[in-house]
Parts: sequence; C-alpha cells; structure tokens
Amino acid sequence: MTNAISKTSIWTYRSLKNNPAITTDFDLLEEGRALLQINIADDNSISGNIGGNGWNLELKGSIQYGNPATLWFQGFGKVGDDPWLYSYLCYQVPVIPNGIDQFPALVGSVTRVIPHPGDHGITSPAGAVYSFYAILQTQA
Repeated sequence: MTNAISKTSIWTYRSLKNNPAITTDFDLLEEGRALLQINIADDNSISGNIGGNGWNLELKGSIQYGNPATLWFQGFGKVGDDPWLYSYLCYQVPVIPNGIDQFPALVGSVTRVIPHPGDHGITSPAGAVYSFYAILQTQA
C-alpha cells in the first residue's frame, strides 16, 4: 500500500449511525454511501465533491500531513431546493505491518451542520454525528 493522499483521489464512502448496542443489525446502522473525490492543491487546501443517488456536495477544507494525515473539510450544496452542509474530520489509516490485502482508508466523523428534510417528511436535525470510512478506489 502506498500513500493514498495524492493530488486527486476517488474513494468509496460509507457512513454509519453511532449505536453502541452490539445486538443492532449491521444493516440498520447504515446512514449513507457515496463517491468521494478529494483534490489537494499545492497549498494543502481540499476541493472536490461527495455525492450519491440524488445528491452532490462540493468540498472545501484542508489537509495536514503527518502520521496520520488529518483531513478536515465541509461538504455544501443544495439537494433539491434545500441547502445541505456537513463537516468531515478524518485520518488516513497508516499502513499496518504485515497487513494482507490492505486498502488505503480514511476513517472519521461527519456532522450535519444544518437541518434538512429527510426520509418520510421527517427533518434530519443539525448536530447529528456519524462515523464514516472511505476506501480508495483502485485505478484501472
């Protein structure tokens, strides 16, 4: 595995509800899935987008290189007529010695900054925090 934090990278993103009950079915923890494109400029600023079925947000933020690298960015845009704003903080998982079939990964938390309409007419509240991970897509 090489350093996944390159100038442009595309990741498979999944977020999960933070539920400590170990008996909760894993399928019930899913919050979202998306493609995450991260572009890093020479000044370490982040741009790009994150999106899924029917939604897309632009990214703005920065990266701090280190061990691990830290990425902090916001995703913003409109879905339908409604503004969406999420804040993401994540870290690149270091290479694990003797790891087999290890993929470059990001792990972190995402916070809904402003409320927006959700499923079944229920408002998705501001302040909700979820865990997420993203796996680097292999380049063909």
